[in-house]
Amino acid sequence: MRKYHALPVALLAALALTACQDGTGAKDEGAAHPDPASATVTATHPAEDGVGGKGTSGATGTQGTTGATGTSGTQPTKGDKSAKGDKTAKGDKPAEGATATRVSCNGSNTTVTAQPVRRPLNHMLLTVKNTGSKMCDLTYYPVLRFDEMQWVPRPIKDSKPQAVTTLAPGEPGYAGVSLSAADGSGEWGTTGHKLTVGFQGRTPNSDGGPSALPALPAKGVYYDSTLTVTYWLRDMDDALTY
Repeated sequence: MRKYHALPVALLAALALTACQDGTGAKDEGAAHPDPASATVTATHPAEDGVGGKGTSGATGTQGTTGATGTSGTQPTKGDKSAKGDKTAKGDKPAEGATATRVSCNGSNTTVTAQPVRRPLNHMLLTVKNTGSKMCDLTYYPVLRFDEMQWVPRPIKDSKPQAVTTLAPGEPGYAGVSLSAADGSGEWGTTGHKLTVGFQGRTPNSDGGPSALPALPAKGVYYDSTLTVTYWLRDMDDALTY
């Protein structure tokens, strides 16, 4: 029997609030699910430290006057503004500006679609498109909730990328969803008619902002206890590999 992840309190509250605001939530028509188990996910994010060179040292004086200590009345190196370099040379301001232009991807600055696919069998593709004016980060994996389900589909660990998936304005990102076991070995199969996609923040299981409510086919989407999801990925084919 597969283990389930406990839905983090902050994310569960955020997803429930989104469902309430939408006003279209439907009760789960499947049997009761088992108690989920806690999960801990780790991921490596790019450093946000400033990048830039230090200021150059001042001159030590000209030959034929005072030797190596410089001419009287001047302060070589420490007192010379040109020796310290301007703010740009330190790299502080450009680094701060670069960090400020990157935000977290969530339901407020993206559009999200959920589309069942023919191949692989029993799979669905999530597509997130950056509709904002800044680069955004898709951290970790989507937190899925069909209807009023109280457990979180576990992530496929082998799909974890080496770096966070970052989207420039207009760029898409993807996640693959394995809905049910192809051999019928899954349990508690049911059909979901409403999907909430939650986003994680900079730390695992933290709230990354507003959720998204992508439309599902009119007949709904069938899933069972083997429901899993990939990490956010840049390539669509990679998302459907698992």
